[in-house]
Amino acid sequence: MAELSISKLQENTASGWLNGFIGVVLFSGSLPATRMAVLAFDPVFVTLARASIAGILALVTLMVFKEKRPKRKQLGSLCIVAIGCVVGFPLMSALALQHITSAHSIVFIGILPVSTAVFGIIRGDERPKPIFWLFSALGSLLVIGYALAQGLTASPLGDVLMILSVILCGLGYAEGAKLTKTLGGWQVISWALVLSLPLMLPLTFIYLPSSFDAVPMGAWASLAYVSLFSMFIGFVFWYKGLAQGGTATIGQLQLLQPFFGLALAAWLLHEQVSVGMLAVTVGVILCVVATKKFAQ
Repeated sequence: MAELSISKLQENTASGWLNGFIGVVLFSGSLPATRMAVLAFDPVFVTLARASIAGILALVTLMVFKEKRPKRKQLGSLCIVAIGCVVGFPLMSALALQHITSAHSIVFIGILPVSTAVFGIIRGDERPKPIFWLFSALGSLLVIGYALAQGLTASPLGDVLMILSVILCGLGYAEGAKLTKTLGGWQVISWALVLSLPLMLPLTFIYLPSSFDAVPMGAWASLAYVSLFSMFIGFVFWYKGLAQGGTATIGQLQLLQPFFGLALAAWLLHEQVSVGMLAVTVGVILCVVATKKFAQ
């Protein structure tokens, strides 16, 4: 029986890393896509529209699968998820991207694993070993150090907004991961979106642009991406992965997100990707492997 339990635990952990990785890949396009969207749309409208579109999709999905409503005691946690992931991070990052480049904003994703792990401890019962924090901090410093070495143009306001977005996102990730264990992965983000819908949908029409004539197709495609993949589909994989493998452990996969994001930024926004980025990526991957080994 003990061997069976260990085997099942290892299987869940492996599935957690796979689901978490898929979520990170889908999230990697969020900031480049948001940057493209806010070049044509007001950032508040982008935040409201993505939440409304994803909320309608989530509502339809919940109805199709006839999911039970969350319990009253789960509503508080769902509100925290909504504040962090549906409103907080999208709005703060969209506002920040009016002042800083996509590449500069991606720097701050390097500290998101630490934010997620901290809130995983505060809101949950995870207690990683001290060596876990060593590799987590090292991975974050590698990401931040690399980006700063590129001589990126900074904006104090943009930086503050991105820091706030990372804090709120870490809170939403950790709270959602805890809730996933009782409510289910895709159900968590779905109910958080549905709870937000009565507010976000009317506001979307209030902030609707007076004209769409000058909006390029790239902006529409970017809005569609952040609405479907960043706001809904990515969370289905991400929350499931966090629940299976642990918030602090799987959260370290976010250290890879800046480099996927920079690659997309190079493709979409024509930003240069250097050999140094590839070298640092190897270092970050090693940190992720180390945190995976020493997390428990």
